[in-house]
Amino acid sequence: MEQTASNRCFEGEQLRFKHQSQTLGCEMVFSLYLPPQAKTQKVPLLYWLSGLTCTDENFVHKAGAQRYAAEHGIAILCPDTSPRGDDVPDDAEGAWDFGKGAGFYVNATQAPWSSHYRMYDYVTQELPEIAAGFDSLDSARCSISGHSMGGHGAMVIALRNPGTYTSVSAFSPIVAPTQCPWGEKALGNYLGEDHSEWANYDACALIAAGASQLPLLVDQGEADDFLEEQLRTELLEQTCSEQGYAATIRRQAGYDHSYYFVASFIGSHIAFHAQTLAAE
Repeated sequence: MEQTASNRCFEGEQLRFKHQSQTLGCEMVFSLYLPPQAKTQKVPLLYWLSGLTCTDENFVHKAGAQRYAAEHGIAILCPDTSPRGDDVPDDAEGAWDFGKGAGFYVNATQAPWSSHYRMYDYVTQELPEIAAGFDSLDSARCSISGHSMGGHGAMVIALRNPGTYTSVSAFSPIVAPTQCPWGEKALGNYLGEDHSEWANYDACALIAAGASQLPLLVDQGEADDFLEEQLRTELLEQTCSEQGYAATIRRQAGYDHSYYFVASFIGSHIAFHAQTLAAE
């Protein structure tokens, strides 16, 4: 693993690394913010998963999260959104909602995607192993969050791994990818036509099937152009209500899908995670 960047930020450090991923079969990059408390003690960790077309740097540059992470003493690890490289297959038509930049945090089972597109294992297995190698991280004390496709990934990963994450939050998440065009395209290509496999990567389906309760916070902008067709927040509200799942789902008037929305509420999300992490 090689460190490629370091910037002082709110008395902490914003770092960037590259490494050869055994899970994905390619070189990968990730960003890591270490708050000032990490200089003298181990700090808990928040994983952040970004959305379609993003890299590890969108959140780092646009969300303004470092200020709040420094206040609460939380590190933030941001991976890329898909495998990368000349040998990694991409959408044949160059579409932005599939292929590179659009790994959907699944383990692909269909050729040619299965040789590289294993983002679920990368986030749940390889990155925690890497995090455990940092002396300043209490990597066993962690939470997870994300935006859009990354919100989908964060919820699915937390719901499928009870006891691993103290809390989960999401901005504008794709809550039911089995019931929206983005998800149908991605899951159909990565996983094939067996819809029972699709359900393993659908937050609504997992909650309906009895997933264990953990603190869940969702923010959704009501001026989001993708809300009605792709995000389907009403399905999550309905499923949580039917299952008695105690999620906090906030609809924010006037906010869209952009990082302006994320930046406006990231402080409350980090405070939410800080509260659950402190209870560990």
